[in-house]
Amino acid sequence: MTIVLPILLPMGMGALSLLLWKRPLAQRVLAVVSCAALVGVNAWLLMDVQQVGVRVVQIGNWLAPFGISLVVDVLSALLLLTVAVIALVVTLYGQVGIDEGRVRSGYYPLLHFLLMGVNGALSTGDLFNLYVWFEVLLMASFVLIALGGGRENIEGAVKYVVLNLLASTLFLSGVGLLYNLAGTLNMADLARQLPTLQALNQVTLVAILFLIAFGIKAAAFPLFFWLPASYHTPPVTVTALFSGLLTKVGVYALLRTFTLLFVQDVAFTHTVLLVMAGATMVSGVLGAAAQTDFRRLLSFHIISQIGYPLMGLGLFTQASLAAAIYFLVHVMLAKTALFLVAGMVERLQGTFDLKKLGGLYTRRLDVAVLFLLPALSLAGLPPLSGFFAKLGLVKAGLAQGQGVLVFVSLAVSLMTLYSMTKVWNEAFWKESPAQLMPTRSLSPWLWLPTAALVLLSLWIGLLPGPLFALANQAAELLLHPELYVRAVLGGVP
Repeated sequence: MTIVLPILLPMGMGALSLLLWKRPLAQRVLAVVSCAALVGVNAWLLMDVQQVGVRVVQIGNWLAPFGISLVVDVLSALLLLTVAVIALVVTLYGQVGIDEGRVRSGYYPLLHFLLMGVNGALSTGDLFNLYVWFEVLLMASFVLIALGGGRENIEGAVKYVVLNLLASTLFLSGVGLLYNLAGTLNMADLARQLPTLQALNQVTLVAILFLIAFGIKAAAFPLFFWLPASYHTPPVTVTALFSGLLTKVGVYALLRTFTLLFVQDVAFTHTVLLVMAGATMVSGVLGAAAQTDFRRLLSFHIISQIGYPLMGLGLFTQASLAAAIYFLVHVMLAKTALFLVAGMVERLQGTFDLKKLGGLYTRRLDVAVLFLLPALSLAGLPPLSGFFAKLGLVKAGLAQGQGVLVFVSLAVSLMTLYSMTKVWNEAFWKESPAQLMPTRSLSPWLWLPTAALVLLSLWIGLLPGPLFALANQAAELLLHPELYVRAVLGGVP
């Protein structure tokens, strides 16, 4: 029953928030309590799965593959916990970071329904319901971008939804073709049946459809341009939540389907993944290097960092998958923290334009440190978490003879360091511009959650062992799908 709670809890709190529509303070308190409870539930679920194994619930007692299956393994549980932590931090930050107008327009119900969609996608055991959960989070995120009604918000929301609807169309087409081939959409049942099909070329074609669809969701090359065109338009609280969650669900879908389902033609499909990984890294970091807006620069870095877990998936070894999973958790924490710091900088000095910022190192050393730690981690400097994640990927790449891709990943890390140095020089190190507005104070609601997230990111770098152990356990399960299949189907012949 615990497997259902990550979905039922935000769904129930979203409905309750609708009933509290005219009581914004009650909605704020409810969101904090709900996200804190979600952290507790998902932490317990992770410990349970780690000790006992894959957990399965058949909704309505309809046995798989005929009913709706919810399945949580170590990978799902680890990401569910990371999502809950990020949601709690962003919700605390949003006590000041979200204005009353947006609260009165439905921000908190949308937040809960977004979390419901994300958690559902991470927990579902069949492809059609994965599509449904993607649509739930797409609708909630679309409205969150458009909330406020400004021209920039609407324009960003339209760009966001158009490409994601294309991804949804491709996804649904792939689902239909796969059902026609195998007669089932339960992922465990598909894992059992796909290797027995004669039409392997058609399966590979469907795999490419899924690769494009999930690649768009993850903002991978070449259809990533919706992200920097839309992520800078909502309040930074919303952008921070999106950066930590939405593209990572796309990466999760790729990890799940290209280890469980589409493994019949690895030489082709996973080579395509490696090419996508390198192109995603390069295009994202070059876009970031050209930006002078703090949020747009960070948005392009979301893209470049997606290339690293794709690299781990493409290499398709236990070491590479473990490094990819570790990297995914690292980047979810670090990117969210950087966007929250960007919001603090804007609140202090009134702009996201790097050319108009300056002097924060001398006046707000605390904010400078909160930026510096996740920024250096993103660039992969030791002993921070980004270093260990990239080191694992580099070692796995060299072991597979992928020297060119390893070189690209290291070069992108240097470019990441360059762009982070640019932010540091412009916003923190250089002297304050003459026309700069006076520095304002920061609420503890902004500073404390951000500091907690930065410390958590620092902790998984200084003590990488526990997280790497979980990532390695998750990777082992991905490479042995028979354990997943057995847990879901049981004695089904």
